Amino acid sequence: MVESYIETPLGVAKLEGDAMGLSSITVLDTDEKITEVVPEVLEDAAYQLQEYFEGKRKSFSLNLNPQGTDFQKKVWLALQEIPYGKTVSYLELSKTLGDVKAIRAVAAANGKNPLWIVVPCHRVIGSDGSLVGYAGGLHRKKWLLNHENPVKQQSLF
Repeated sequence: MVESYIETPLGVAKLEGDAMGLSSITVLDTDEKITEVVPEVLEDAAYQLQEYFEGKRKSFSLNLNPQGTDFQKKVWLALQEIPYGKTVSYLELSKTLGDVKAIRAVAAANGKNPLWIVVPCHRVIGSDGSLVGYAGGLHRKKWLLNHENPVKQQSLF
């Protein structure tokens, strides 16, 4: 397992992975030294994240290798189906997964997502449209949602 630290508009992101794929992306609240030479197995992830933050990428094409339970992995796969710029509620996600009663388990799995941004857990909101629960902090969730769906100023003329 190798790691790399890259600069993002949200702070320094730590990327971890190996030849099997990317296993973790975490935006840190601490200052870490930016990696001068990104390890080869993480180069594509670093590049695609840079494109995402520049507004040039709306989906990711990476080998992913997150560690989790079968249920968590099922939830994380479902998260990847949420389109760029769209949101779903935890209830809607639970329905998609076939068990409306699993809403708490779905929320817990969402919170354990180790691949922030690439597996877009930030696109899941409360049933009332509120921004709830994000391991990286609600300020980052709000930033990501605004980045993906900026309010367009309407012309009066």
